[in-house]
Amino acid sequence: MTKNKAKKNTPVAPEEETVVAESVKEEFTEAQAVGEEAVDEDEAARAENREDETNANGTSGGAGAQDEDAQTKYLRLFADFQNFKKRTEKERFERYSEGKKDFAADLLPVIDNFERALGEDAKAVTDEHDTKVLEGMQLIFKQLQDVLAKNGVEEIEALGADFDPNVHHAVIMEPSKEYASQKVSEVLQKGYKTGEKVIRPAMVKVAE
Repeated sequence: MTKNKAKKNTPVAPEEETVVAESVKEEFTEAQAVGEEAVDEDEAARAENREDETNANGTSGGAGAQDEDAQTKYLRLFADFQNFKKRTEKERFERYSEGKKDFAADLLPVIDNFERALGEDAKAVTDEHDTKVLEGMQLIFKQLQDVLAKNGVEEIEALGADFDPNVHHAVIMEPSKEYASQKVSEVLQKGYKTGEKVIRPAMVKVAE
């Protein structure tokens, strides 16, 4: 009969155990280093994202500030232009009014003489021919008055009105049975105005 020999566990030498332990330790250390490197990369990526967001917000804020500055400048320029427009329109209107006033002032002596001539002619009318001539002159005078009125020149109210030193020039005060005190009792020379501007005050007598 053949005898079975019992198998025995082969003992491991201490040197081999040390080698295995060192190998396991190295693998663990390497795995740990790989993990730490991965964590570092994630942290770096998150930090970069935060920096990009900060830069983006900063750029957006700067653009918003620039837009606001541009809008403020536009509104300021628009307001300045409107003020300039109003000022030039006012100046143009004032120049036009002054020109019209000066023209009317030069024309008033002609109107005065025309009106006086009509009064004298009315007294000298003796026949039908004179009457027709007088009527023709009166029509011409009426046309002249209409032209003045069309251009804003109007006669200052005087006879029977309260005396107003702003539009009336009193040359004398006298008792009057017809008019109350401080009323204009007679007009010696008609006054004219354009709007609120007096071209020439009315020369008047005032009741005491």
